[in-house]
Amino acid sequence: MSANGSGEGFGAVTWWGFTPALDFQMKGLSASMEHLRLTEKEVSELNILMVGAGDSRHLLKTICQAHRWKHRRINFYVIENNLELIGRHLLFLTLAVEPPDHMGLQEKSEVFLELFGNSLIRSQTATYLQDKANLFIHYITDLDAQQKKLPAIDLSALKFKERDQLEAIFKFWRNPDPKVFLIDKMWDIRNGHYLGSRYDSRKGCYDWDLNMKLHDRGAALINKNEYNRWREKGVAFEIREGVYDIPNKSLASGMLMKHKGEKVPARGYWGDIVTGPYIAFGIETEEQSLMKTANGVYTKTAQDISHHNILALFHELVAKERYVPPSSVTSPLELQTQANLSEITEEKENTLSDEESSSGKEAAPKIVGQEKDFIPLKDIEIHFLPLNCISELHHKSKYVNLFNIIYFSCSMVHNIKPELKLLAAPKATLIVELTKFLLDIRKEQIAGFANRVTEMASEAGFIPFGQSDGEHDFFARFQLEEEQ
Repeated sequence: MSANGSGEGFGAVTWWGFTPALDFQMKGLSASMEHLRLTEKEVSELNILMVGAGDSRHLLKTICQAHRWKHRRINFYVIENNLELIGRHLLFLTLAVEPPDHMGLQEKSEVFLELFGNSLIRSQTATYLQDKANLFIHYITDLDAQQKKLPAIDLSALKFKERDQLEAIFKFWRNPDPKVFLIDKMWDIRNGHYLGSRYDSRKGCYDWDLNMKLHDRGAALINKNEYNRWREKGVAFEIREGVYDIPNKSLASGMLMKHKGEKVPARGYWGDIVTGPYIAFGIETEEQSLMKTANGVYTKTAQDISHHNILALFHELVAKERYVPPSSVTSPLELQTQANLSEITEEKENTLSDEESSSGKEAAPKIVGQEKDFIPLKDIEIHFLPLNCISELHHKSKYVNLFNIIYFSCSMVHNIKPELKLLAAPKATLIVELTKFLLDIRKEQIAGFANRVTEMASEAGFIPFGQSDGEHDFFARFQLEEEQ
């Protein structure tokens, strides 16, 4: 089977985006920002609708960098087409607001990247996922408790059936049995199905996709070794030395499959196996010292850039100031030594706990998320709306003329319809993710997609802001046209 142009490599679930993370306050057009409503306390209110973002990259970047802009109240409204994606949003948002005395920046950024882009994770990370699953089960079945601990997150708009299904998803996450989700085997089967007769020469296919597609389209920071590792087994980030052998159950989702003429539900890995999770945080950075080259080759990898960017965002969330990395003279060996010392400390703590238990002393139970307060997100609210409800939203008066910024992923552009202008506030900004890094799409198809997006936006009352051909841009931006 030929994969050329088939689109099978994208998968059916958008676990990570195909464009870099956005700060919506940076990308929102100035005219949009001048037409914000005022709250009762005379604070301007920015309302953002996100349709199909898939991951939390835009949410996190906008929230963590909010201190850079004029003080505003920011309300996010999130629509996805898959409940597992909402579960992952909760996971990453909760991880971001873990208090510093509970989880340091280094550990937090490492755990984030593992859960974000690895098919296999370390045992410590798997334990964190199980603990969070228990917490989310409590939250999804008791919204009052959730509001008390995480008031910035609003799950009340989800349907009762959706909350029940989310509870089932979290119960699967907390299942410690690795055999219930054999993602390594699933990955290999997907890879074989995608490559077909090219499977035996797959290393050459990986090199072609990296050099002739990813690098050619502007992702030259992605290193051959890291890309080949991810294409082969789905492990994108190995920041710490350790054993990555526990299935990342947050990457499991259900799909209806045909079996003997009937459709039956099947749980598996149905995400991207071609582009990789490096685009979201790993191909752009404000820290120019990480962009150095030697003999025309970047000295840092997409993993290095991703790690720095996530660590910088989490720092800004707490410190309310831009992250300044440690002295550039610190060598990779010194950094690894620091990480190893941290791991040794963790092992000693665990050993002490085991000794206390064996000596008859009952160790205090470690209940993650319930005995601490999360970092508060002041003037931030994140509302999760029912799945695929975008076509019905304009029927509810509270959403009419509400949104200053509307974002669509490339997989959800079919929902850009004339009714969209009913949801838009005056001079609203429409941002649409383009298909530059969908590797199964040819260059002429990329340009055609961008043209079609412009047509659909025009039919919905939005006019282009600047030129965008899809080949050189990550996003297309539009502004709501004034009524004549």
